[in-house]
Formats: sequence, C-alpha cells, structure tokens
Amino acid sequence: MKLLEEVQLKLVSSLKGKDLLTLLDYTSEEVHDLITLATQLKKITKAGKCPKLLEGKTLGMIFEKHSTRTRISFEVGMNQLGGKAMFMHSRDLQIGRGEPISDTGHVLSGYLDGVMIRANSHEMVKELADHASIPIINGLTDLYHPCQALADLETIAENKGSFKGLKIAYVGDGNNVAHSLVVAAVHVGMDIVVATPVGYEPNDEIIEKAKNIAKENGSLVTVTNDAVAAVKNADVVYADVWTSMGQEEETAKRLVDFKDYQINDKLVAHAKPDYMFLHCLPAHREEEVTASVIDGPHSYIYEQAENRLHAQKAVLASILA
Repeated sequence: MKLLEEVQLKLVSSLKGKDLLTLLDYTSEEVHDLITLATQLKKITKAGKCPKLLEGKTLGMIFEKHSTRTRISFEVGMNQLGGKAMFMHSRDLQIGRGEPISDTGHVLSGYLDGVMIRANSHEMVKELADHASIPIINGLTDLYHPCQALADLETIAENKGSFKGLKIAYVGDGNNVAHSLVVAAVHVGMDIVVATPVGYEPNDEIIEKAKNIAKENGSLVTVTNDAVAAVKNADVVYADVWTSMGQEEETAKRLVDFKDYQINDKLVAHAKPDYMFLHCLPAHREEEVTASVIDGPHSYIYEQAENRLHAQKAVLASILA
C-alpha cells in the first residue's frame, strides 16, 4: 500500500484475519513486530500523519465489565485509523438474555469486521471465536489481558531502549494481568518474577507454557512468595489491584493476605536505582502501592495507559487492514 510506504509502516501481515485471545497464540517475532509497529504508530499519530488504514471497517465492542482505558483506547484507535467502533453492553444484547454464544458469533460476523470483547469468562470468548468468521480480540477475561501486556512492553521498550537483560518483577495477585505479563515478557526475552501470597499464585498451566517460550528466548520465569527476592535488582516493578472486579466479597480477606506485598519505598529500595514502576490501573493508593511510588519519579503509569491506544492500533491495523 502506497500509504504505508509514505509513512514507513510495516504491518504484521501474518496476523491478518487472526484472533487475539492470548499472546500464547502469537510467535515471539509477531510480538516484537507489534511493539515496533505500535511505537511507529505513536510517533506518526503525534505528528498528525496517522494513515486511515481501516476506512470503511467497523469494530463491535462488547462489554460485560466496566472499562475506562479499554473502551476509550479502542474507540479512539479505530477513529484514528479511519474506522468506526460500536459500543455494546452485554445486557443490551440477546446474549444477556441467554442467546447461545454460537448464534451471536454467526450473526455479528455478518455485520462487523471484528469484535473486541471484555468478558468474565475466557471460555466464553473462545467459544465466540470458534463460531465467528471475523477476528475476535480479547479486551480482558478472567485468565488473560493481552492488550494491556502489549502496552506494557511498548512502555518498557520506549524507556529502556531494549528488552535484553531486563528483569521485571510483578508483585500481587497471580491474575489475568500477571498471566499476560509473564507471556509477553518471555516473548521478548525478559526475565520475570511473580511474587504472590500463598494461595494466590498464577495458573500452573499458563506458567509452564510461558517457561517453554522462555527456554527458546533465553529468559527465566520464577514464581515465589517472597516479594523482596522478586524485586531485588529489578528493572521494572509492576503492580495490580489486590481485589479485581467480581471479587469484591473477598476484599477484607485480601487486604489481610496481601498486606506484606505492598509496593512501597522500602520494597523498591531493592530494585535497581533506575527502575520503572508500572500499574495497569485503576490503582488503590496506599493499598497495593503507596502514593510515594505511584506518583513518584520512577512511575510511568500515564505513559503506559496512553500506550494502550497505540498498541491496540498496531493490533487493529495488522488484523483488520
């Protein structure tokens, strides 16, 4: 495409028409190429040269959960690429009244060019992808949050220059964010340590799959219950909320169980002097992280949030253009 040549963009052509359910389904080369494309799209967008690669395309966006960054970044991303995004809350669709997912997948395939879905169940999203003939993008499920992880990688690359030799420490719940962060990290050859309280470790099957990728890329995956050991000499320190959506009834117990896993000045003193702090947001200051850290000079949370837009444009352009 002449338009791509003019702005020197190279889409990840192997992803055209492909779902994004988890980064385990992508190759390490594809993940690297998406980060490169995201960074390029960010630069040309800020220069007012974002190409209208998705003109005439429509993305349906289904939400079972509340959203700030996911909804706005996908909607703005489609707009900047020349396409349109359609917001659909699940309660307003027939799936909210028990219509089979298979029927929904077939019907939406006749109207839309792709669907982004933010859902409770990863199995439901897989079922939707099985029955849809258009690409399905996982905007968040109980097991994975791949779009967030791509934005995380973009933020690290922009500020560290390279992934080679870096160590990232995730401290908190072994949840969907942790799963996707681990997979993303090993795709680009970073070492990653996940520190959780006993009983909150990440999914064993996902960790084993990530370790297989890590072997190919010369990196390490470690799961521990020792937050200090995890953060020691870390280049990146990462947090998420202790209680995610749908777990509100566990809040009191989690506040007790996670009390020794707060990211504070004492803990980050074990990281490298030039460490980056990342958080997928929303954040609960003085719970999983102190204000001194999240609002301090090592925090890149707002750049990280902005990069959701550009990382998702890289996915949208590669899948739908």
